[in-house]
Amino acid sequence: MNTIDPDLLAAAKTAFDRAYAPYSRFQVGAALLGTDGKIYAGCNVENASYGLSRCAEQTAIQKMVSEGVRGFSKAVVYTLASPPSSPCGACRQILFEFGENAEVVMVNDQNETRVFTVSELLPAGFGPRDLE
Repeated sequence: MNTIDPDLLAAAKTAFDRAYAPYSRFQVGAALLGTDGKIYAGCNVENASYGLSRCAEQTAIQKMVSEGVRGFSKAVVYTLASPPSSPCGACRQILFEFGENAEVVMVNDQNETRVFTVSELLPAGFGPRDLE
């Protein structure tokens, strides 16, 4: 696996600072390197109706797709947790849809890292090929 991309890390940290997490108080920032070479970042956005909250990874994917890009090669997920937090199950599925072989780097403010591919995070994942 590659080392952490400094531009992706910076984008994830900026997104982390913008997180809206008044209920969980657990901020998350995520940044994706789209197949177009651009970075798409997102933060978690909570809602008083908890089920309507969105994870940082989902926000980043939605931004990427809304710009017409349908894939990514790398992702950074930034939290303060130790060890660094991994994407939740729902986010793993959403990431799988657009980058099943993409690298995911989880990092925190202490520069602890964990690195996996999306497929390692979601073995035997269900994706577009299963609908053919």
